[in-house]
Amino acid sequence: MDNKDLQLKSVFLRRNILKYIYRAKAGHTGGSLSCIDLLNVLYNRVLNVDPANFNSPDRDRYIQSKGHSVEALYVTLADRGFFPESDLETLCQYQSHYIGHPTKKVHGVEQNTGALGHGLGICVGEAIAAKLDQKSHRVFTLLGDGELPEGSNWEAFLSAAHYRLDNLYAILDYNKQQITGSNREVMNTDPIRGKLEAFGWAVREVDGHNLQALEEVLNNGPFEKGKPSFIVAHTIKGKGVSFMEGNLKWHHGVPSPEQYQQALSELDVAEALI
Repeated sequence: MDNKDLQLKSVFLRRNILKYIYRAKAGHTGGSLSCIDLLNVLYNRVLNVDPANFNSPDRDRYIQSKGHSVEALYVTLADRGFFPESDLETLCQYQSHYIGHPTKKVHGVEQNTGALGHGLGICVGEAIAAKLDQKSHRVFTLLGDGELPEGSNWEAFLSAAHYRLDNLYAILDYNKQQITGSNREVMNTDPIRGKLEAFGWAVREVDGHNLQALEEVLNNGPFEKGKPSFIVAHTIKGKGVSFMEGNLKWHHGVPSPEQYQQALSELDVAEALI
């Protein structure tokens, strides 16, 4: 897959996010669209994990701490062949495994998440276990900026630095909005880079929608030997659909038929430009 194909893949995955949220009449649209470029690069250019090696102790681990944006994870896993895409037609339906937060009942999901603030702590444990077992695999997590005020995250940040977990990578989907307002209005965590560096992490910042820049930063860790790596990925909530971008309504909004068609038309234009 060359760079053009990777760009086209992001458009394809955005279409699928919208398609299955529209069909289910439920889902976290804005956050899924903001993080899908991150997942595209992780699963197609970075992670040593696929359907064939998912049970291997040597696979890389990816845990999605911002579990409410599960639609982005589901469409990515389906595209990578972890399960048939047609399974997503049952999204959020009675007795479906494809519920509104990640569950290990879905092939490719490492851990149940969605109670915000838990993913990083799990990853710290995974990274410590890898060190103890002298394994070389890496552990990745995706955090939402709205979950950063959870105290469990800061305990995990402290522990990761203390145990020198340079096999651990935390990625922040930094779209700067959450369900009720901007981060600064609800609970300001700025300056996030300064805080994390003070806690002993090596930090890099990147445009979270620049696929090549993401690939470069995610494949060039650890940033400092003996330190966990933190990636501040600057993103836009609702990225790719003009009327959703930066609009709080779309934290978990579902498009009307007219809005859905407009969104698809905009993605068609984006695809043509590539």
